[in-house]
Amino acid sequence: MRKSVLFLLMASGLYTAQTTITKAFNDPLTGETVSYLSVTGTPNNSATGANTTFTNTQLTAGAASSTVYSTPSAGEITTFPGSTLKMVGSGTTVYYKQTASKLEITGLVTTDATLNLATNNGTFISYPAAFGYSEVDQAQGTFTSPSASGLCKGTINISADASGTLLLGPATFNNVLRTKSVQTFNLHLPNDTSFIFPIGSITNTSYAYYDSTHKFPLLTTIETIVNVPVAGINNQTSNAAQALNLPTLSTGDFVAKKESLKIYPNPAQDAIELKGAGNFSTAKVYSLDGKLVKTADLKAGKVQISELPPAAYFIEVSGKDSKAETAKFIKK
Repeated sequence: MRKSVLFLLMASGLYTAQTTITKAFNDPLTGETVSYLSVTGTPNNSATGANTTFTNTQLTAGAASSTVYSTPSAGEITTFPGSTLKMVGSGTTVYYKQTASKLEITGLVTTDATLNLATNNGTFISYPAAFGYSEVDQAQGTFTSPSASGLCKGTINISADASGTLLLGPATFNNVLRTKSVQTFNLHLPNDTSFIFPIGSITNTSYAYYDSTHKFPLLTTIETIVNVPVAGINNQTSNAAQALNLPTLSTGDFVAKKESLKIYPNPAQDAIELKGAGNFSTAKVYSLDGKLVKTADLKAGKVQISELPPAAYFIEVSGKDSKAETAKFIKK
């Protein structure tokens, strides 16, 4: 009973607290690996202001992918001076410089182009960032691509312009802070050191949705527009989105695939029995906002749930030689 009361108090505090992005909680660290789900569909980033609703129930998720943070090698630090952190994921490598108050971008490497911001690093985020935060930063360096190379110079506009409730696939997340970053770079020939005659531009517009219980964004979207007429590239647009891989957003549930894991009874009051393929030994129960509320050893395929407050939950079961599976149940 004391645990149940404590959980309710914690949940109430999280519900009313304002989400703030801080260095202590949100700054990525060397050695971390983050699991994401690729997202298809058109993200709805139109909502702005406080106490709004971000409606993205129409999105579906596909394959899982990982983002890995590590320490740059000596050669990479020579190429991207000042870098203290390297991020690799989804075909993109980003180099960062971490300071007491900022996370800055020193370089960006994709299959299409490389931006080296050695002359003037670009701000990714300044800490702390809460609703209403905004700043404008200048960035400068070089670019290389298969079709052209030269200098780049631009502006980065960052803001935390919205907060409220995120509806993502089948899940609901409260106290969400949305950040927006618009990165606009003009591209110049190597000898145009006065930056007078741009030969093209790259514009990245990204959104990230944070809550107070997860270190990394719940949802990230990015739109990139490349315009280099001399290389035959005219407003080439690409879009991508990914969601944090949580039990509430597992690939099977997100795309509404048929579950092989079955729960009896459902709804249940005291205990649930699990039936399905696999030799499972451990069960983890999550609330609908992705918070782990119970871990238990499976005994004869049963899990006691009598201490849980009445609500809907997800249960994830796993075993040494079995792939983890997730299903939803209701505690009455």
